[in-house]
Amino acid sequence: MISLIKSAICGVTNTAGRIAGLQGALQNHLKVLSVGMKTYEIPPDYSDVVLPERPKLKFMNKVPNLKKAKKEMKKLRDIQGPTKGASTFSKGQYAIVALGGGYLHWGHLEMMRLTINRRMDPRTTFARWRVFAPYKPITRKGLGQRMGGGKGAIDHYVTPVKYGRLIVEVGGRLELGEVEPILKEVAKKLPFPAKVMSRETLEAMKKEEAEMVQNNQNPWTFQEIARSNMLGIRKVLSPLDLKNNGRFTGKFHNPGRV
Repeated sequence: MISLIKSAICGVTNTAGRIAGLQGALQNHLKVLSVGMKTYEIPPDYSDVVLPERPKLKFMNKVPNLKKAKKEMKKLRDIQGPTKGASTFSKGQYAIVALGGGYLHWGHLEMMRLTINRRMDPRTTFARWRVFAPYKPITRKGLGQRMGGGKGAIDHYVTPVKYGRLIVEVGGRLELGEVEPILKEVAKKLPFPAKVMSRETLEAMKKEEAEMVQNNQNPWTFQEIARSNMLGIRKVLSPLDLKNNGRFTGKFHNPGRV
């Protein structure tokens, strides 16, 4: 009789240990029963989220702090092709990702800062910039001036943005549904196409692009046509087309081209 009781106690202990071990793995798949037939999903665990001391977006200067402002050429390559930096998440969970190239004025940055800071809860949410303050000078001549006379004076400064760059990153103890309306409202007002993405969405987009290249069944890709110089196409192709295999037309991205 005593041996049977000991074996039963050991079985209960082993079962409890297995349940405790599987609790973390099944956290996202369990549901809590309530009164009646309704079921509710267990909320995510935010125990590892640490909020910074200053959770809101900081103010950006309208003019860079330079001893002497230097004029530059247009350099449209600043907004052409894919970005080399700030293409992955650092600390946040959701972000606005640029789907094309363009220039951000100081007014765009101030619009994003005021909209997000006023509508976010600093006790549970934080936001941080992933772009620099305006640093590229844009010159302009006064109204009614004649042609010639050299390059015009500096009118304002902008921030170049390329395809795939994260503009603003948001994180904290919140889900996508809580912050998505705010970020969508901001993304619509930007001078280039942008989309609200999470970590999983961004990884899925990059994985889909890689699978398109790997599973392509058409042997006549843009790279093969340009390399073989079919019909003398190299005469009308720019170095940017050869570098990016035709995936970009200026500052615009061609998502269906491999």
